[in-house]
Amino acid sequence: MGCNSCSSGGGCSPKGCQSNGTCTTNGCNKLDVYDWLSHMDMPSNYKPFNIIEVRFKGSRKEFFVNENDLYMEMGEMIVVESSTNGYDIGHVSLMGELVRLQLKKQNTKEESVLKKVYRKPTPSDIEKYEAAKALEWETMHKARTLALQLGLSMKISDVDYQGDKSKATFYYTADGRVDFRELIKSMAETFRIRIEMRQIGMRQEASRLGGIGSCGRELCCSTWLTDFKTVSTSAARYQNLSLNTLKLAGQCGKLKCCLNYELDTYMDALKDIPTDINKLETIKGNAYLQKTDIFKRLMWFSFQGDDSWIPLPIDRVKEIQQQNLKGIKPEDIKDLTIPTVGVKEKERTYDYENVVGQDSLTRLDENKNKRRNSKNRSRNKNNRLEKTTSENKPLMDKAPAKKPAERVPVENKTVEVKGATKEPQPKTEGQVRKKKRYNKRPKNPNKPDNTNEG
Repeated sequence: MGCNSCSSGGGCSPKGCQSNGTCTTNGCNKLDVYDWLSHMDMPSNYKPFNIIEVRFKGSRKEFFVNENDLYMEMGEMIVVESSTNGYDIGHVSLMGELVRLQLKKQNTKEESVLKKVYRKPTPSDIEKYEAAKALEWETMHKARTLALQLGLSMKISDVDYQGDKSKATFYYTADGRVDFRELIKSMAETFRIRIEMRQIGMRQEASRLGGIGSCGRELCCSTWLTDFKTVSTSAARYQNLSLNTLKLAGQCGKLKCCLNYELDTYMDALKDIPTDINKLETIKGNAYLQKTDIFKRLMWFSFQGDDSWIPLPIDRVKEIQQQNLKGIKPEDIKDLTIPTVGVKEKERTYDYENVVGQDSLTRLDENKNKRRNSKNRSRNKNNRLEKTTSENKPLMDKAPAKKPAERVPVENKTVEVKGATKEPQPKTEGQVRKKKRYNKRPKNPNKPDNTNEG
């Protein structure tokens, strides 16, 4: 975001406010207009148009007469006449001949513009203006608490202080009419200013507050859209969109205004597509309509019990429809399809390449393994060098090595004897292998003996 591409913000030159879209007082990027005639040389006898357009907080804009012919530039602060006693401060949004076009667009006559431009603001005027704007957030929350205490079914969404800090306009939304006479009395006693209550719709509320839409851009109603046309669910049906209210609704809770942007294009494309076809009769059976691709001009059919979809061009569908009206049934609609297999479309070249999935997930582990292998190689080299140096050294006097122990079979078993071997002794007759004796647990004298005597 920012104001570098337009002529707002930055005072007398388009430098941008550097707020990155978070401006809450001056309404940055709300209904901006670029004066494309500002850099054109006008004739010497040209008299500039004396009506200017001034932007206030939110999306509020008004026209004023520059009777004193004050020199001003786009985005400059100016003191103008208010609807009540006092003055207001705003920013110049448009000057010159484009203001005449804006008046014509809004069906406003030049004679009906009566408010005047007073002067350029002084430092004291700017301080008072900034102090008034700083009170808006706190004032809105206090007004909401007062409305809740009185039990009013209304939502105060925004507060706009006048530049001289003598009046405040409260914007609210409600389902029906609200009797806020007691609320005005309590607010006048609390804030000590003149109170004006103005009811707005849900879309006007979204245009004043602004926000980011589901597309990732700023709301159209807060940037350039001024006339709100009615949007119906038929616009979503014509564009083959799913009727999900959560996705089709905007920040205001109503259907998105952008549903009407491409509606005319879809209506032109739907003129040649038959809308009264639900099935095609063939000898094989009835083929039912599953999907319609408007811009590719294809209609997809499928037979009952078959999961495969068969694409048919619009001309072929009309031809089969005429045959069915005459009582003729084709054998199979597959014979009438355009061969889609084997047709290769030309690949489009873009300025970027899609490299998703080309790199392996273990590419970082391979570098680690390479480092480990390089370390192991260096260690192996050092070990080889140590071995070669040890082999080249003269042998030292060493003690004679001990003889390994010999294994002797004893009853199909081997017995290791150090230094000598022993032959197994043969068993004598009557020699019995002694059994291991285990200490028996003493019997419990209190426990009866289960042995049978006698």
